[in-house]
Amino acid sequence: RITLGGPRRASRAVRCCASILAVNPTPQTANEEHRIAVIPGDGIGPEVTAEAMKVLAAVSRRWGLSLSAVEFPWSADHYLETGETLPEGALEDLRENFSAIYIGAFGDPRVPDMKHAADVLLGIRFGLDLYINFRHIKLYSESLSPLTGKGVAVVDFVVFRENTEGAYVGVGGIFKKDTVDEVALQEEVHTRKGVERILRAAFAYASERGLGKVCMADKSNVMRFGHDLWQRAFADVASEYPHIEASHLFVDALAMQLVRKPEQFEVIVTNNMFGDIVTDLGAALQGGLGMAASANLHPGRTSMFEPVHGSAPKYAGQGTANPMAAVLTLALLLENLELREAAQAVEDAVCRALQEGVTTADLGGGSTTSEVGDFLAEVTGTT
Repeated sequence: RITLGGPRRASRAVRCCASILAVNPTPQTANEEHRIAVIPGDGIGPEVTAEAMKVLAAVSRRWGLSLSAVEFPWSADHYLETGETLPEGALEDLRENFSAIYIGAFGDPRVPDMKHAADVLLGIRFGLDLYINFRHIKLYSESLSPLTGKGVAVVDFVVFRENTEGAYVGVGGIFKKDTVDEVALQEEVHTRKGVERILRAAFAYASERGLGKVCMADKSNVMRFGHDLWQRAFADVASEYPHIEASHLFVDALAMQLVRKPEQFEVIVTNNMFGDIVTDLGAALQGGLGMAASANLHPGRTSMFEPVHGSAPKYAGQGTANPMAAVLTLALLLENLELREAAQAVEDAVCRALQEGVTTADLGGGSTTSEVGDFLAEVTGTT
């Protein structure tokens, strides 16, 4: 079961900042303890993570929750000092002893091959089999829309990106490197199990929330083998949900339609690489990467949450990084822990900050990273 919330079509035309959550949120469980592994990472990662942790502390105080953050040092600095990326036994520790994993950002020019980032991010994603990358593409303020006449009632859909297969499995090689005869091979891997389970997750999500449409995107007109598997699996899974309109678009057509008419989409499901690209386009529709949150999920297991933006090392330490994506990522984490009232309060605080102009420069404001975080923590903790 996918516990994260999503768009509610019945109220889209009248809401300003409606919840990402289910219609009837469950109450908090004050006596339940949740340990959250926190990996701030590189660049602006520690800065935006610090603001998200302020909000987490406000949530804990307001609802009397036992939410403890345990920070891990895995970063470029740590790697350069020790040579360690994801240490032995880390996956078992995360799986067995933590309710969720929160990540800030990874990437540092001092590590040109990004070994530390790959080992930690991909190591957790593949090691914990987090096969769903879930992104809610939602516009929180009319002022952030890059599309004329496309407001908050229009840009509101979710993307299910397959997260453990496709082009990102690292299968391939280079022959005769650095010669005129060099050959590079990069393989995609798609399995019936992997494709079918992400499709089922997307349809189950739509069905549970009363949504009427699921669109699958591929490039089966060119990629005749792997994406033929997606076509056949999609038809099979869709037949189990006759009440949901199942449609298909080639990914280039999907990109065009997302700009031309985003209101036609409710749930989109696609493969790893296409999902990576399409969700960055989606981030632009919601005001930029500074507003984009994501979840890496395996229902019923410890899952990982991270803002979509990168580490932006050239902005580190300047106090200009937008922490809203990091805070909205925290809202996804809280929702996944079924702390829905708290998650709603976090999202409401972001909406209020946008309404009152408490934003960093990328959104047209004059506030620092910490000032935005302070405002979000105060609003979350008191209203």
